[in-house]
Amino acid sequence: MANDISRRSLLRYSVLGLGGAALLGLAGCSTGGAGTPATTPGAAEPTDFAFSSWSLSEEAAKPTIEAALKSFSSAEGIAIDTSAYPYNEYLNQLTLQVRGGQFSGAAQLDVAWLSALAALGKLTDLSAYAGGRGYTDAALGAGTSGGKKLGLPWTIGAIGLIGNAELFDKAGASLTPGTIDEFEDGLRALKGIGVIPYAASTKAAQLKDIVVWMQTFGSPIIEDGKSTIGDDASVEAVEWYKKLYDDGLIAADVDRAAARTLFSQGAAALYDDAPVGKSSVVSQSPDATLGDKMTPIARPVVKAGSTPQHVLWGHLVVVVDGEGAGTAADFAQWLTSDPQQSEDYFAALGLPPTTEAALASDTVTANAFVQAFTETVTSTAKPSPLWEYPSYAQMETAIAEQVQAVLIGQKSASDAMKSAGDTITGLI
Repeated sequence: MANDISRRSLLRYSVLGLGGAALLGLAGCSTGGAGTPATTPGAAEPTDFAFSSWSLSEEAAKPTIEAALKSFSSAEGIAIDTSAYPYNEYLNQLTLQVRGGQFSGAAQLDVAWLSALAALGKLTDLSAYAGGRGYTDAALGAGTSGGKKLGLPWTIGAIGLIGNAELFDKAGASLTPGTIDEFEDGLRALKGIGVIPYAASTKAAQLKDIVVWMQTFGSPIIEDGKSTIGDDASVEAVEWYKKLYDDGLIAADVDRAAARTLFSQGAAALYDDAPVGKSSVVSQSPDATLGDKMTPIARPVVKAGSTPQHVLWGHLVVVVDGEGAGTAADFAQWLTSDPQQSEDYFAALGLPPTTEAALASDTVTANAFVQAFTETVTSTAKPSPLWEYPSYAQMETAIAEQVQAVLIGQKSASDAMKSAGDTITGLI
């Protein structure tokens, strides 16, 4: 009983102490999420609930997640039933269970999948749990769909440029290119020292990365319920990408895994990744000091003074309506915003936390790479405009196939982007 009171008191008092009046107002005014209305954090007696996660299927992450589950369940005097699926199967398996009414409780979710799961109409609106916890604006944006807070941010970063400072220095290239022109000058200098300047995505599986470059050139991607791909900005972006390809500044047949390998071997000077990718790169590198050379670089802009474009990356915790949903929501809030839990999670796995307090902690600020990545890249990151739609994966595939056709010379950029835009508008 003592543990039970301690945990519920922590949840309740921490909320009330950080703007409780506002949260109670949100709870009272909420019209509900995709499923049932949100409840007040910590208000109900704890009950057993289920938790689904792909991280529980991964050897590196499983012990850390299990420790968190044990901590919460022991304090509350409840049981947490777990299910785990590999990442590549996870969304399909979770969707089938939620649609069939076979799952309720808390679930880990990729930020890109929120609208797809929300379309089932069974996610709890977590607005009452999101306010007053110190989540960053970028993190809260990642958990929003249809104007509702349907996911609490567990770890949030971005996909950004990462350079090898030693190679940049050798080539005389700038690690802080402000504009596209300066960026391209740097790539040409890097080519001169015999490395692949930029291990950009050129394989269809990862060519969705081109979307952020289209945004860089000024395309909104989606506007007034229609795709803008095919506009001057998107065509200009793809023509620029094709120029990099033809000039040997980016290489053929590269996806994220290949880019990490090329970078780890010192064969490429620059690639796109989330901060979590650093451990994979360092572990396969023959250079024991590579980790110290990895430097986040803000994406260049077309016109000086513009805001660099970056796409969010990360994990959410959502709550599926049904048995145990109230305690599952308390768990989601604790897991994602409790200061000690957030620091422990970062210390074990290197995954950036989502609250201002955790990001400012000694544990996080001592990691120079994550600190720099957060300030340089994540600070301006936004969800992809395509993620608002359950068919976003088909949209990304349409873009990737058309961009690949441009790279290999089968289509002009204007024809390919018009085709991609028409396909996306048809899917909206």
